[in-house]
Amino acid sequence: MKKIFLTLVALLMTVTAANAFIDSYTINRDKLPEEAKQMLDEYFPKAKVSNIKIDRHLLKKTDYDVRLTNGTKIEFTNKGKWTSVDCGKKALPSGLVPNTVNKYITKNYSGLKIVSITKRNAGYDIGLSDGVSLRFNLLGQFKGVIEQDS
Repeated sequence: MKKIFLTLVALLMTVTAANAFIDSYTINRDKLPEEAKQMLDEYFPKAKVSNIKIDRHLLKKTDYDVRLTNGTKIEFTNKGKWTSVDCGKKALPSGLVPNTVNKYITKNYSGLKIVSITKRNAGYDIGLSDGVSLRFNLLGQFKGVIEQDS
């Protein structure tokens, strides 16, 4: 009897722990951290939220994947800082891109739009409307073209 009880307790604890890390979905902006809500209000004021995926990880902190009705995808950290913004084929709001990066792209890739940006520890990856991806350091200095996998 004692073995059955201990087995049931262990099973219950396992199921409870597993449920704590299951991703959840919502469209309620209030589930986002305050900084994420402010970013959405500032750069995408008219866009409505289509879907928010709340990623819970076992060893990492929670992060948020937001999809807007206009097709834009944004990833946020658990504190609400954006890490990636992909506007598909539409131009990214210019305020999200550092000025030095904007100037470089305007000068060297005129006629192309910036459609995505990803923050990295060492800088930014920028996606252009023609499919080219560029890498910049934290100071906005060009570091190279990112090779695309075939």
